[in-house]
Amino acid sequence: MQEGAQINIATDDSEGREFLAFTLGAEEYGIDILRVQEIRGYEHPTRIANVPDFIKGVINLRGLIVPIVDMRLKFKLGSANYDNLTVVIILNINNRIVGMVVDSVSDVTTLRAEQIKAAPMMSSALDSDYLIGLGTIDERMLILVDIDKLMLSSEMGLIEEIGA
Repeated sequence: MQEGAQINIATDDSEGREFLAFTLGAEEYGIDILRVQEIRGYEHPTRIANVPDFIKGVINLRGLIVPIVDMRLKFKLGSANYDNLTVVIILNINNRIVGMVVDSVSDVTTLRAEQIKAAPMMSSALDSDYLIGLGTIDERMLILVDIDKLMLSSEMGLIEEIGA
Protein backbone atom coordinates (compact mmCIF):
# COMPACT_ATOMS: atom_id res chain seq x y z
CA MET A 1 0.00 0.00 0.00
CA GLN A 2 1.48 3.35 -0.95
CA GLU A 3 1.59 6.25 1.47
CA GLY A 4 -1.25 8.63 0.78
CA ALA A 5 -3.19 5.96 -1.09
CA GLN A 6 -6.95 6.14 -0.80
CA ILE A 7 -8.39 3.44 1.42
CA ASN A 8 -11.56 1.88 0.13
CA ILE A 9 -13.62 0.81 3.12
CA ALA A 10 -16.88 -0.75 2.09
CA THR A 11 -19.54 0.07 4.64
CA ASP A 12 -23.18 -0.79 4.75
CA ASP A 13 -24.02 2.68 6.01
CA SER A 14 -22.51 6.10 6.59
CA GLU A 15 -21.99 5.35 10.29
CA GLY A 16 -18.70 3.56 9.64
CA ARG A 17 -17.26 0.20 10.52
CA GLU A 18 -16.67 -1.34 13.94
CA PHE A 19 -13.28 -2.65 15.02
CA LEU A 20 -12.32 -4.59 18.13
CA ALA A 21 -9.27 -2.87 19.63
CA PHE A 22 -6.58 -4.99 21.30
CA THR A 23 -3.01 -4.52 22.44
CA LEU A 24 0.22 -6.32 21.67
CA GLY A 25 3.05 -4.76 23.64
CA ALA A 26 2.83 -0.98 23.37
CA GLU A 27 0.82 -1.00 20.14
CA GLU A 28 -2.93 -0.98 19.69
CA TYR A 29 -4.48 -2.94 16.83
CA GLY A 30 -7.97 -3.27 15.44
CA ILE A 31 -9.80 -6.07 13.62
CA ASP A 32 -13.25 -6.18 12.04
CA ILE A 33 -15.73 -6.90 14.85
CA LEU A 34 -17.79 -9.04 12.45
CA ARG A 35 -15.03 -11.70 12.51
CA VAL A 36 -15.10 -11.97 16.32
CA GLN A 37 -17.16 -14.84 17.69
CA GLU A 38 -16.21 -14.44 21.36
CA ILE A 39 -13.52 -13.30 23.76
CA ARG A 40 -12.20 -15.72 26.37
CA GLY A 41 -9.62 -15.77 29.12
CA TYR A 42 -6.35 -17.47 28.24
CA GLU A 43 -6.13 -21.19 28.91
CA HIS A 44 -3.08 -23.29 28.15
CA PRO A 45 -3.68 -25.09 24.86
CA THR A 46 -2.62 -28.63 24.08
CA ARG A 47 0.66 -28.41 22.18
CA ILE A 48 0.87 -30.01 18.73
CA ALA A 49 4.18 -31.38 17.43
CA ASN A 50 5.87 -29.89 14.35
CA VAL A 51 3.92 -26.63 14.17
CA PRO A 52 5.48 -23.16 14.15
CA ASP A 53 6.19 -21.64 17.59
CA PHE A 54 3.48 -18.99 17.15
CA ILE A 55 0.84 -21.75 17.03
CA LYS A 56 0.51 -22.48 20.73
CA GLY A 57 -1.62 -25.58 20.19
CA VAL A 58 -5.34 -26.32 20.25
CA ILE A 59 -8.21 -26.01 22.70
CA ASN A 60 -11.52 -27.82 22.87
CA LEU A 61 -14.23 -25.18 22.49
CA ARG A 62 -17.61 -26.82 23.08
CA GLY A 63 -16.58 -29.84 21.00
CA LEU A 64 -14.64 -27.93 18.32
CA ILE A 65 -10.87 -28.27 18.14
CA VAL A 66 -9.60 -24.70 17.73
CA PRO A 67 -6.00 -23.77 16.79
CA ILE A 68 -4.56 -20.98 18.96
CA VAL A 69 -2.14 -18.43 17.47
CA ASP A 70 -0.05 -16.21 19.74
CA MET A 71 0.05 -12.90 17.85
CA ARG A 72 2.95 -11.55 19.95
CA LEU A 73 5.09 -14.48 18.79
CA LYS A 74 3.76 -14.27 15.22
CA PHE A 75 4.69 -10.59 14.94
CA LYS A 76 8.02 -11.16 16.76
CA LEU A 77 7.15 -8.72 19.54
CA GLY A 78 9.14 -10.45 22.25
CA SER A 79 8.19 -13.25 24.58
CA ALA A 80 4.58 -13.64 25.53
CA ASN A 81 3.54 -13.03 29.12
CA TYR A 82 0.37 -14.84 30.10
CA ASP A 83 -1.48 -13.14 32.94
CA ASN A 84 -5.03 -12.32 33.99
CA LEU A 85 -5.34 -9.68 31.21
CA THR A 86 -4.26 -12.08 28.43
CA VAL A 87 -7.21 -13.04 26.29
CA VAL A 88 -8.02 -15.24 23.34
CA ILE A 89 -10.14 -13.70 20.61
CA ILE A 90 -12.12 -16.46 18.92
CA LEU A 91 -12.50 -15.65 15.22
CA ASN A 92 -14.82 -17.08 12.60
CA ILE A 93 -13.13 -16.82 9.19
CA ASN A 94 -14.62 -18.66 6.22
CA ASN A 95 -16.63 -20.74 8.70
CA ARG A 96 -13.41 -21.92 10.38
CA ILE A 97 -12.79 -21.11 14.02
CA VAL A 98 -9.36 -19.84 15.07
CA GLY A 99 -8.20 -18.31 18.34
CA MET A 100 -5.64 -15.55 18.63
CA VAL A 101 -3.85 -14.67 21.86
CA VAL A 102 -3.43 -10.95 22.55
CA ASP A 103 -2.18 -9.01 25.58
CA SER A 104 -5.55 -7.38 26.26
CA VAL A 105 -8.75 -6.17 24.62
CA SER A 106 -9.78 -2.57 25.15
CA ASP A 107 -13.01 -1.69 23.34
CA VAL A 108 -15.05 -1.67 20.15
CA THR A 109 -14.45 1.46 18.09
CA THR A 110 -16.45 2.76 15.14
CA LEU A 111 -14.38 4.33 12.38
CA ARG A 112 -15.70 6.24 9.41
CA ALA A 113 -13.83 6.00 6.08
CA GLU A 114 -12.25 9.43 6.55
CA GLN A 115 -10.71 8.28 9.86
CA ILE A 116 -8.78 5.48 8.12
CA LYS A 117 -5.52 6.43 6.44
CA ALA A 118 -3.09 4.36 4.39
CA ALA A 119 -0.25 2.92 6.42
CA PRO A 120 3.14 4.35 5.47
CA MET A 121 5.57 1.95 3.83
CA MET A 122 8.10 0.86 6.43
CA SER A 123 9.69 -2.16 7.90
CA SER A 124 7.43 -3.48 10.63
CA ALA A 125 6.63 -6.69 12.43
CA LEU A 126 3.39 -6.94 10.49
CA ASP A 127 3.64 -7.26 6.71
CA SER A 128 1.85 -4.30 5.13
CA ASP A 129 -0.09 -6.76 2.93
CA TYR A 130 -2.10 -7.57 6.05
CA LEU A 131 -2.91 -3.97 6.95
CA ILE A 132 -6.10 -2.13 6.11
CA GLY A 133 -4.56 1.14 7.30
CA LEU A 134 -4.29 3.31 10.38
CA GLY A 135 -7.43 4.35 12.21
CA THR A 136 -7.32 7.65 14.07
CA ILE A 137 -9.58 8.66 16.95
CA ASP A 138 -8.42 11.99 18.41
CA GLU A 139 -4.85 11.27 19.61
CA ARG A 140 -5.34 7.50 19.51
CA MET A 141 -4.12 5.41 16.59
CA LEU A 142 -5.17 1.84 15.76
CA ILE A 143 -3.20 -0.38 13.40
CA LEU A 144 -6.03 -1.97 11.42
CA VAL A 145 -5.35 -5.58 10.48
CA ASP A 146 -7.03 -7.43 7.62
CA ILE A 147 -7.53 -10.49 9.82
CA ASP A 148 -9.07 -12.56 7.01
CA LYS A 149 -6.05 -12.05 4.76
CA LEU A 150 -3.63 -12.74 7.62
CA MET A 151 -5.32 -15.92 8.85
CA LEU A 152 -5.87 -17.18 5.29
CA SER A 153 -2.22 -16.61 4.35
CA SER A 154 -0.09 -19.60 3.51
CA GLU A 155 2.48 -18.56 6.14
CA MET A 156 -0.13 -19.15 8.84
CA GLY A 157 -1.05 -22.56 7.44
CA LEU A 158 -4.33 -22.59 9.36
CA ILE A 159 -7.15 -22.26 6.87
CA GLU A 160 -7.31 -23.35 3.28
CA GLU A 161 -8.18 -20.50 0.95
CA ILE A 162 -11.43 -20.92 -0.92
CA GLY A 163 -10.70 -21.64 -4.55
CA ALA A 164 -7.02 -22.32 -3.89
